[in-house]
Amino acid sequence: MYAIIDIETTGTSYLNGKITEIAILIHDGRQVVDEFSTLINPEQKIPYFIQQLTGITNRMVDDAPKFYEVAKKIVEMTEDQIFVAHNVSFDYNFIRQEFKNLGYDFVREKLCTVKLSRKLIPMKRSYSLGNLCTDLNIENPHRHRAMGDAKATATLFGMLLSIEPNPAGISTQGFNSSLKPEFVKNLPEETGVYYFLNEKHEIIYVGKSRNIKSRVMSHLTNSTTKRALEMKNSVVEIDFEITGSELVALLLESNEIKKHKPVYNRAQRRTMYNFGLFHHTDENGYIRLHVSRLDENEEEAPLTTFASGMAAKKFLYEIIEENHLCQKLCGLYETKSSCFQYKIKECYGACICEESPEDYNHRAGKIISHYQYSHDSFLLVDKGRTDDECTVVKVEHGRYIGFGFASKEINGYDAAEYLCSAVKPFPECKDVHSIIRSYIKTSPRLKIIKLNAEI
Repeated sequence: MYAIIDIETTGTSYLNGKITEIAILIHDGRQVVDEFSTLINPEQKIPYFIQQLTGITNRMVDDAPKFYEVAKKIVEMTEDQIFVAHNVSFDYNFIRQEFKNLGYDFVREKLCTVKLSRKLIPMKRSYSLGNLCTDLNIENPHRHRAMGDAKATATLFGMLLSIEPNPAGISTQGFNSSLKPEFVKNLPEETGVYYFLNEKHEIIYVGKSRNIKSRVMSHLTNSTTKRALEMKNSVVEIDFEITGSELVALLLESNEIKKHKPVYNRAQRRTMYNFGLFHHTDENGYIRLHVSRLDENEEEAPLTTFASGMAAKKFLYEIIEENHLCQKLCGLYETKSSCFQYKIKECYGACICEESPEDYNHRAGKIISHYQYSHDSFLLVDKGRTDDECTVVKVEHGRYIGFGFASKEINGYDAAEYLCSAVKPFPECKDVHSIIRSYIKTSPRLKIIKLNAEI
C-alpha cells in the first residue's frame, strides 16, 4: 500500500517553513482507495509570492486546523504505507519536521516518483510534475494545490506501476537468505555508524554515513567487485548507532574499526593513517621533526598523519626545502658532519651547530604551530541526535579524551564543566587528530570552547 502525498508550504526550507495544505491518497497498487486533504494554519505569514503561486492566502488558513490537530490523522493514514511523492524529500522533510516539533519521530519508507520516472521512462525533456503531465497527457487543472498535484502524482504513479509493479519493495534477491528485510527497512536516514554482521554475529564491516540507510543500500546493491559481492552475501544482520554529528561518526568509526578489526575493513585499515610527523627538542636545543609509525609513538600525538611512510617522507622533504631546514636534524640524512643541503647552501648549518637554535627553531616552530591546535585544551560542540541534544568532543593538553552527548538545557551548571562530565573516554585511535583538525577547518559553525587548565 502507498500513501501518495503532496503539500503546500510557506517556503522552500523545512527548517523555517511551515505546511499550509496537505493531501493524502491511499493507493493499493491498482487504484486510490482513500483520500484526505485539508488546509493547515501554518502559524506564520505566507509570503506574497507563495500566495500568488498557490492561491492560498493568509485569510484562507486563519480558521484552518493547526498541524497538531491533524497529526493523528496523518499518522493513522500513513502507518505501514510507503510514502510516495514527486521529489519526495521535500514533502517528507517538511512533514517529519512538523512532527519533530511535536516531539514525535515520524519515519516512513519513501519512494520518489521523480527518480522512478527517470528510471522507467528515460529521455524526457524534464521530470518536473508539470512537464511530465504535459508529456504524458495527465490532466491537472489545480496545479500547486495539494490535492490537484497529489491526484496528478497518483495518475503518474499508476503508469509507473504498469511498467514496474513492485518499485519500492525491499527485495532480498541477491542478499544472504538469512538477511531479513526488516533490518533494511528500519535503518534511519540519519548520520551515524553502521555495522554488518555475519551468521556468527561477528562484525565484518563498519562504516559511517550522513545517511545510514542510503549508504547501506549502496553496499547491498553493489556487485561490481568480488570483494563487494562477497561482503554483501555475508551480511545477515545490520546494526547502527546514530550520532547526529558527522565528527562523532568519524571518531566512532575509527575506534570501532581498530577495536573489532572487521575482515572487510582490512583494505580500509591499510589506507588509513599509519605514519605521523612528530617533533622533539634535542640536547643542543634544536627542534627535530621526524617521521615514524604511529604505533611506535603511542604516547605522543602527531602533528599530522599519512597513509604511508613514502608519503610522509615526501612531505617532510618538501617542508625542509621550503623552510631551509636540515635533513640531518629531520632524520633524512645520516652523517657525522654537515648534511648535503648545507653543501649546496640550502641548510644554514644547524647540523654542525653553525646556525643558532633560536634562528632554526623560529622556522621549525612555524611548521609546528601550523599543525597544532589553536588551544591546548578545548571542547568541540556539534549537533546531537535530536534537536534538544548536542555532541561534545574533548581534547586536553593536545590529547584526544573522547566524546559524549549532552542536553542543550544546562540549568544550574557551569557549561564547560557540565559538557566535560558528558564525555565518555575513548582511546586515541591512529587518525583521530587528523579527523578533528580536518573537521575544524571544514566546519565553520562548529562551536569551540576553550578550557581552563583546572577543568
